[in-house]
Amino acid sequence: MSDLHALNEAINKKAGRKLFPSIAVGLTLLGLVIASLAFERVLFLPLAIAAIIRGVWELGQALDRADIEISVPTISFCAVAIMTSAWVKDVTGLAVATAISIPFLLISGLPKGHHNFVKNATATVFATIYLPFLAGFLVVLAKPEDGLARVMTFVVVVGCNDTFGYIFGVLLGKHKLAPAISPKKTWEGLIGSLIFSILGGGLMLSLLFEKHWVVGAAIGLAAVFTATCGDLIESAIKRDLDLKDMGAILPGHGGMLDRLDSVLLSAPIIWAILTLVG
Repeated sequence: MSDLHALNEAINKKAGRKLFPSIAVGLTLLGLVIASLAFERVLFLPLAIAAIIRGVWELGQALDRADIEISVPTISFCAVAIMTSAWVKDVTGLAVATAISIPFLLISGLPKGHHNFVKNATATVFATIYLPFLAGFLVVLAKPEDGLARVMTFVVVVGCNDTFGYIFGVLLGKHKLAPAISPKKTWEGLIGSLIFSILGGGLMLSLLFEKHWVVGAAIGLAAVFTATCGDLIESAIKRDLDLKDMGAILPGHGGMLDRLDSVLLSAPIIWAILTLVG
């Protein structure tokens, strides 16, 4: 037991995260997603909306440190409209609701006057695109009859990227990938992500969709690029705002945004590939 504790502490120190709480939280979130899609797919919608609204709140709190103000209640209202429209009318609903939300959000900032209007308006539009719009592609993925299979494919390739990037980085990581943005991320971790995301994607497309494994490999490769970039983007935001984590709601992960970073950028590309291959 003492050896296991020592190993856990060593991993925690090198990775900058607590390993066992992180695994427990990840499995809990996965269980909620599977349960919602397996029993009643529409339950996935409020689950996704709740996660995004929490992310909007965390981003609002973080931006406040830099004297940048976004209206969390107004963006949250738009998030509900955008993601519900995505469920009802797929990508068309997602695009139209986002297009309507942006001028609405800009107009809603006018009563506060001209002081810091440009940077507040820019941050507002960024928050709307970054969170509810990108997350809307997850909703579109989940809606069809095979929504569980589509989302599970998404979960597997993004999960392989995060999990094996973490493992390879902790055990083998020596060469920094982007030290100025994310000092813990290494090229060795990226190699682990590539190998297992490609394998996971190929396996899921073969088993669940009866497609050639090359299609799944392409999804895995794309997911590694988008998920890694998503993680780096969120790390850049945190470094710019002098934050370690966006919050503390998820033990071992930090905030909801710390869990969504790799998910948000991956959703559109995986939706696009699955749509193209039918």
